[in-house]
Amino acid sequence: MFSGSIPALVTPFSADGAFDESAYRDLVEWQIDEGSTGLVPCGTTGEAATLSVEEHFHIVGICVDQTRGRVPVIAGAGSNDTRVAIHNIKAAKAAGADAALMVPPYYNRPNQEGIFRHFEAVAQACDLPIVLYNVPGRTVTDIAVETVARIAHAFPSVVGIKDATGGDPARIGAARGVPGGVRAAFGQ
Repeated sequence: MFSGSIPALVTPFSADGAFDESAYRDLVEWQIDEGSTGLVPCGTTGEAATLSVEEHFHIVGICVDQTRGRVPVIAGAGSNDTRVAIHNIKAAKAAGADAALMVPPYYNRPNQEGIFRHFEAVAQACDLPIVLYNVPGRTVTDIAVETVARIAHAFPSVVGIKDATGGDPARIGAARGVPGGVRAAFGQ
Protein backbone atom coordinates (compact mmCIF):
# COMPACT_ATOMS: atom_id res chain seq x y z
CA MET A 1 0.00 0.00 0.00
CA PHE A 2 2.76 2.47 0.93
CA SER A 3 6.44 2.30 0.02
CA GLY A 4 9.38 4.47 -0.84
CA SER A 5 10.25 7.86 0.62
CA ILE A 6 7.35 9.25 2.65
CA PRO A 7 8.57 12.38 4.45
CA ALA A 8 6.92 14.16 7.32
CA LEU A 9 6.27 17.71 6.17
CA VAL A 10 7.16 20.79 8.14
CA THR A 11 4.37 23.34 8.45
CA PRO A 12 5.48 26.79 7.26
CA PHE A 13 4.24 29.90 9.03
CA SER A 14 4.38 33.55 7.99
CA ALA A 15 6.04 36.23 10.11
CA ASP A 16 2.72 36.95 11.84
CA GLY A 17 2.40 33.32 12.97
CA ALA A 18 -0.29 32.30 10.46
CA PHE A 19 -0.10 29.14 8.35
CA ASP A 20 1.63 29.99 5.04
CA GLU A 21 -0.52 28.11 2.55
CA SER A 22 1.40 29.22 -0.52
CA ALA A 23 4.75 28.06 0.91
CA TYR A 24 3.12 24.78 1.99
CA ARG A 25 1.71 24.10 -1.46
CA ASP A 26 5.16 24.82 -2.91
CA LEU A 27 6.69 22.37 -0.42
CA VAL A 28 4.20 19.66 -1.40
CA GLU A 29 5.01 20.21 -5.10
CA TRP A 30 8.75 20.14 -4.41
CA GLN A 31 8.45 16.87 -2.47
CA ILE A 32 6.51 15.25 -5.32
CA ASP A 33 8.90 16.62 -7.95
CA GLU A 34 11.85 15.22 -6.00
CA GLY A 35 10.36 11.72 -5.94
CA SER A 36 8.56 11.40 -2.62
CA THR A 37 6.09 8.53 -2.86
CA GLY A 38 3.79 9.78 -0.09
CA LEU A 39 3.50 12.69 2.33
CA VAL A 40 2.78 13.06 6.04
CA PRO A 41 1.15 16.38 6.94
CA CYS A 42 0.79 17.37 10.60
CA GLY A 43 2.94 14.67 12.10
CA THR A 44 5.30 15.39 14.96
CA THR A 45 7.61 17.20 12.53
CA GLY A 46 4.67 19.27 11.27
CA GLU A 47 4.08 21.22 14.46
CA ALA A 48 0.80 19.38 15.09
CA ALA A 49 1.02 20.02 18.83
CA THR A 50 0.89 23.76 18.22
CA LEU A 51 -2.06 23.78 15.82
CA SER A 52 -5.73 24.07 16.67
CA VAL A 53 -7.89 21.15 15.52
CA GLU A 54 -9.32 23.34 12.77
CA GLU A 55 -5.84 24.37 11.55
CA HIS A 56 -4.57 20.79 11.73
CA PHE A 57 -7.19 19.30 9.44
CA HIS A 58 -7.33 22.36 7.21
CA ILE A 59 -3.62 21.75 6.54
CA VAL A 60 -4.26 18.04 5.90
CA GLY A 61 -6.97 19.07 3.42
CA ILE A 62 -4.59 21.48 1.68
CA CYS A 63 -2.04 18.67 1.34
CA VAL A 64 -4.70 16.34 -0.11
CA ASP A 65 -5.85 19.07 -2.51
CA GLN A 66 -2.31 19.87 -3.66
CA THR A 67 -1.30 16.24 -4.24
CA ARG A 68 -4.36 15.68 -6.46
CA GLY A 69 -4.03 11.93 -5.90
CA ARG A 70 -0.47 11.74 -7.25
CA VAL A 71 0.88 10.36 -3.96
CA PRO A 72 -0.86 9.07 -0.83
CA VAL A 73 -1.36 11.38 2.14
CA ILE A 74 -0.86 9.84 5.59
CA ALA A 75 -2.22 12.39 8.05
CA GLY A 76 -0.77 12.74 11.53
CA ALA A 77 -3.77 12.03 13.77
CA GLY A 78 -2.56 10.55 17.06
CA SER A 79 -3.39 11.71 20.55
CA ASN A 80 -2.91 10.58 24.14
CA ASP A 81 -6.68 10.84 24.56
CA THR A 82 -8.50 7.99 22.81
CA ARG A 83 -11.58 10.14 22.19
CA VAL A 84 -9.44 12.80 20.53
CA ALA A 85 -7.60 10.17 18.48
CA ILE A 86 -10.97 8.88 17.24
CA HIS A 87 -12.05 12.42 16.36
CA ASN A 88 -8.72 12.99 14.60
CA ILE A 89 -8.86 9.86 12.44
CA LYS A 90 -12.41 10.73 11.40
CA ALA A 91 -11.29 14.28 10.60
CA ALA A 92 -8.35 12.92 8.58
CA LYS A 93 -10.74 10.75 6.58
CA ALA A 94 -13.10 13.70 6.04
CA ALA A 95 -10.15 15.79 4.82
CA GLY A 96 -9.42 13.13 2.19
CA ALA A 97 -6.32 11.49 3.68
CA ASP A 98 -5.42 8.00 2.47
CA ALA A 99 -4.32 6.85 5.95
CA ALA A 100 -3.60 8.12 9.45
CA LEU A 101 -0.30 8.00 11.33
CA MET A 102 -1.18 7.14 14.93
CA VAL A 103 1.07 7.22 17.99
CA PRO A 104 0.25 5.30 21.16
CA PRO A 105 -1.02 7.42 24.05
CA TYR A 106 1.84 9.66 25.15
CA TYR A 107 2.30 11.10 28.62
CA ASN A 108 -0.26 8.68 30.10
CA ARG A 109 2.20 5.76 29.74
CA PRO A 110 -0.33 2.93 29.35
CA ASN A 111 0.75 -0.70 29.66
CA GLN A 112 0.62 -2.96 26.59
CA GLU A 113 -3.03 -3.86 27.21
CA GLY A 114 -3.88 -0.16 27.38
CA ILE A 115 -2.05 0.45 24.09
CA PHE A 116 -3.99 -2.39 22.47
CA ARG A 117 -7.31 -1.06 23.77
CA HIS A 118 -6.49 2.45 22.51
CA PHE A 119 -5.85 1.18 18.98
CA GLU A 120 -8.84 -1.15 19.22
CA ALA A 121 -11.13 1.82 19.87
CA VAL A 122 -9.57 3.86 17.06
CA ALA A 123 -9.68 1.02 14.51
CA GLN A 124 -13.28 0.18 15.37
CA ALA A 125 -14.38 3.81 15.08
CA CYS A 126 -13.10 4.45 11.56
CA ASP A 127 -12.07 2.33 8.59
CA LEU A 128 -9.29 4.66 7.42
CA PRO A 129 -6.02 2.69 7.14
CA ILE A 130 -3.74 3.16 10.15
CA VAL A 131 0.04 3.32 10.22
CA LEU A 132 1.25 2.82 13.78
CA TYR A 133 3.99 5.22 14.84
CA ASN A 134 6.20 3.84 17.57
CA VAL A 135 8.40 6.69 18.76
CA PRO A 136 9.14 6.10 22.46
CA GLY A 137 11.72 8.89 22.52
CA ARG A 138 8.85 11.33 22.04
CA THR A 139 5.89 9.48 23.57
CA VAL A 140 7.63 7.65 26.47
CA THR A 141 5.43 4.73 25.39
CA ASP A 142 6.85 1.78 23.47
CA ILE A 143 4.62 -0.55 21.47
CA ALA A 144 6.12 -3.99 22.11
CA VAL A 145 6.58 -6.22 19.06
CA GLU A 146 4.08 -8.66 20.55
CA THR A 147 1.52 -5.85 20.87
CA VAL A 148 2.14 -4.78 17.27
CA ALA A 149 1.45 -8.39 16.23
CA ARG A 150 -1.71 -8.49 18.32
CA ILE A 151 -2.97 -5.18 16.88
CA ALA A 152 -2.12 -6.18 13.30
CA HIS A 153 -3.83 -9.54 13.65
CA ALA A 154 -6.98 -8.06 15.21
CA PHE A 155 -7.46 -5.01 12.97
CA PRO A 156 -7.03 -5.29 9.19
CA SER A 157 -7.06 -1.49 8.89
CA VAL A 158 -3.61 -1.41 10.53
CA VAL A 159 -1.43 -1.53 7.43
CA GLY A 160 2.05 -0.53 8.59
CA ILE A 161 4.35 0.82 11.25
CA LYS A 162 6.88 3.58 11.42
CA ASP A 163 9.32 2.38 14.05
CA ALA A 164 11.64 5.02 15.51
CA THR A 165 13.16 2.92 18.28
CA GLY A 166 16.69 3.11 16.95
CA GLY A 167 16.75 0.17 14.60
CA ASP A 168 17.57 -2.77 16.89
CA PRO A 169 18.11 -5.58 14.33
CA ALA A 170 16.40 -8.20 16.53
CA ARG A 171 13.33 -6.00 16.95
CA ILE A 172 13.17 -5.22 13.23
CA GLY A 173 13.41 -8.89 12.34
CA ALA A 174 10.67 -9.81 14.80
CA ALA A 175 8.39 -7.02 13.55
CA ARG A 176 8.81 -8.11 9.93
CA GLY A 177 7.31 -11.41 10.92
CA VAL A 178 4.15 -9.75 12.25
CA PRO A 179 1.03 -11.48 10.90
CA GLY A 180 -1.89 -9.72 9.31
CA GLY A 181 -0.18 -8.23 6.28
CA VAL A 182 1.40 -5.29 8.08
CA ARG A 183 4.40 -4.05 6.20
CA ALA A 184 6.94 -2.61 8.58
CA ALA A 185 8.51 0.71 7.64
CA PHE A 186 11.52 1.45 9.78
CA GLY A 187 13.38 4.66 10.31
CA GLN A 188 13.54 7.82 12.29
